[in-house]
Amino acid sequence: MPDFIAEWLNTNDIFNAMTMMEYWDGMVTTVQLVFLSLVIGLVVAVPLAILRTVRNPFVSGPIWLYTYLFRGTPLLIQLYIIYYGVAQIPGIHETFWWTIFREPFYPALLAFTLNTAAYTTEIIRGAIVATPNGEIEAAKAYGMNWLLRMRRIILPNAARRAVQAYSNEVIFMLHASAIASVVTIVDLTGAARNIYSRFYAPFEAFIFVALLYMALTFLLVFAFRKLENYLLRHQRPANS
Repeated sequence: MPDFIAEWLNTNDIFNAMTMMEYWDGMVTTVQLVFLSLVIGLVVAVPLAILRTVRNPFVSGPIWLYTYLFRGTPLLIQLYIIYYGVAQIPGIHETFWWTIFREPFYPALLAFTLNTAAYTTEIIRGAIVATPNGEIEAAKAYGMNWLLRMRRIILPNAARRAVQAYSNEVIFMLHASAIASVVTIVDLTGAARNIYSRFYAPFEAFIFVALLYMALTFLLVFAFRKLENYLLRHQRPANS
């Protein structure tokens, strides 16, 4: 650590080494929670989006209902229902599930995963149905079956169309993760709340954590811009 930073930390009441470690631990918790929920949510959303495009209402109907419920209700309410509702399930305290869900991290992870999976399902579904009919007909003419068309034509093109909308969902989940602190998780917002209650300095605590969220957001924007340029590299004009 540079000497001027160490000196500033030693002479500062709020941003000392202890509080900076609290912010760091909160950032690690936030990144873990958001990363895991996004990865699991994406893995769940891809097959759900494919099934959502099936014409059979007995297949697509339950998925539509799931996405409607989780997109139509606030994430905070979903978190409360899962966090407080799991404990009310009869007999769960005598099972191994209680050793998992009594910790606030896992109910929050479940709530965030179900929420982002619902939004991601609709994002991918919209990208799938936007596939030009000409590409599908050409694939059929080559003798590709449904599975091969989905793997080689539809899903790769849907990924290119969905990347911009999905980047917004990722940033939304990062910002929405701030509500995890209401169920005693010490994430970035929870760390700022603890520091505020200790030093009675709301502006310093919350403005600093806002800057940290902004830094994480800029990193995500940069990463998705690079990904978008990579996926759409075939649209760039060839060098003369």
